[in-house]
Amino acid sequence: NDNISSSDLTARIFLSLGISTTTTNYSPTPSWFQPPLIFTSSNLPIIVINTNSQTIMDDPRIVCDMGIIDNGFGTINSIGDPFNDYNGKISIEYRGSSSQSFPKKPYALETQDSIGNNNNVSLLGMPVENDWILYAPYSDKALMRNFLTFDLGRKMGHYAPRTVYCELVINGDYKGIYILMEKIKRDNDRVDIAKLDADDLAGDSLTGGYIIKVDKYTGTGGVDWLSDFPNMSGGSLYIQYHYPEATALQPQQLNYIEQYVDSFEYALNGPNFTDTSIGYAKYIDVNSFVDFYIINELSKNIDGYRLSTYMHKDKQSKGGKLTMGPFWDFNLAFGNADYCSGGITSGWEVNGGCGDNNPFWFERLLDDTLYQNKLKCRWEYLRERSFHQDSLFNFIDSIALYLDGAQQRNFQQWPTLGTYVWPNYYVGSSYPDELNFFKNWIGDRLVWLDNNILGNCYEILGCNDPFACNYDPIANTNDGSCNYNSASYDTLVSSISISWNGLNLLSSGDYSYPLVNSSGCDSIANINFTIIITGTLNLSTTQSKYLIKTTDVLGRKSKGTKNQTLFYIYSDGSVEKKIIIE
Repeated sequence: NDNISSSDLTARIFLSLGISTTTTNYSPTPSWFQPPLIFTSSNLPIIVINTNSQTIMDDPRIVCDMGIIDNGFGTINSIGDPFNDYNGKISIEYRGSSSQSFPKKPYALETQDSIGNNNNVSLLGMPVENDWILYAPYSDKALMRNFLTFDLGRKMGHYAPRTVYCELVINGDYKGIYILMEKIKRDNDRVDIAKLDADDLAGDSLTGGYIIKVDKYTGTGGVDWLSDFPNMSGGSLYIQYHYPEATALQPQQLNYIEQYVDSFEYALNGPNFTDTSIGYAKYIDVNSFVDFYIINELSKNIDGYRLSTYMHKDKQSKGGKLTMGPFWDFNLAFGNADYCSGGITSGWEVNGGCGDNNPFWFERLLDDTLYQNKLKCRWEYLRERSFHQDSLFNFIDSIALYLDGAQQRNFQQWPTLGTYVWPNYYVGSSYPDELNFFKNWIGDRLVWLDNNILGNCYEILGCNDPFACNYDPIANTNDGSCNYNSASYDTLVSSISISWNGLNLLSSGDYSYPLVNSSGCDSIANINFTIIITGTLNLSTTQSKYLIKTTDVLGRKSKGTKNQTLFYIYSDGSVEKKIIIE
């Protein structure tokens, strides 16, 4: 009947189902009914994927289309806008291990050209590559545990995967907040170690570069070797090849990296392990082990040490020691786990919680007084800077402000607030509740670590200027040895405003990051934010002045393209910023 009203039609349907419409609280629209979310625009970049009627699965990947809308910071991206950051083919599949069990799926994707070859492109301002991850924060209802950790890794002076928040739409369905991020790979803009070729079978060429890890076998797990030393519980410790994949390694290369790690473990386990010539320090970058310990203990990462623990090794001619990192997979950290004491702010993760499965390395290192003292000094150094509570809380508040509209849509699509999602230790009834728990947990953890980290921070001489070529992050007293070359920024006299990943950071926080590539000190470091210089950089001046190189904001040599920002670096140490406008 065309004349029947919608309310009458609803009532008749309810009556046919045996639902009374005569009660005083009757409503044609049930209280539990939620209208479908209609997504139209965002202050975040929008990623749109069209699978062309195919189903995404764990394996194999499917080839489909992807477009990215990013009109720039401070503007609104609308779902009907043209694809102006990327518009092309991708191959895509599910990724992850336990995270695949959630309804909000994480994805791995590869940008491709029209005939299926790898297509190295820059997505959302990140350096060019073809392998990418769409990380789906789900059980982490603060939506930023990995995001914060990787940011801290960069502030500590290490490479950590770059991350950009976005909102995702697949086949017209809104999927919520995702984080587009880099996959751990070897290249000049990611894990910057030498490329190991199949014919690098002897001498210095055999000694790097390798990426290895301690991890589970689901997800990206691969071939491994069995360590000669058990984990903390006496069980077997397996170390996996990550780059190159085991199938691409020659027998000499497989043997070399295994024997190198064996040498480190035997030296660390031996009676002379503290000897700087024949002990563990001969084989490892000690500072990277210190920082890896600190980030896992700050976050009390229940997966720390035993899972998602990456290491890399460059050629001997480039330092060549086993180095921890990059940091990876902290979604169950910072109090987001109801097992292994993950929600409690006291206690150590290295030997408690899930520590039975950890390698013996980090506990043994703590038996060395010199290592303890380095650890204490590094902790105190960081606590005055990027680990200061104000810095951490300001960063969290900035992210929360940036995500305000998007998080409301996300939790409408995925109504997890007030509901337990494995393995939540805390269940907040609102997003502000989740953020308050997150911040309070961090504040309590900082206090506990201040009172319990071992060691005594005596005077350690060295270059403690982060803008110098020979910056030593452990040094707490400048010994006058700092040196600077033409690419060094000695003094920043200009005013600087920072727009990072489309986010205006609060000025009261510590967002310092070295601008110099300390390993070679011949180029500007890879910077994952944009520096807008409103003045000039005044450094040392000399009589002669000539152009040494021109780089983009990521420190790569560049001649410039339309609307590209360039840095002109001169022989007297001066730097000019120019924008190429056609």
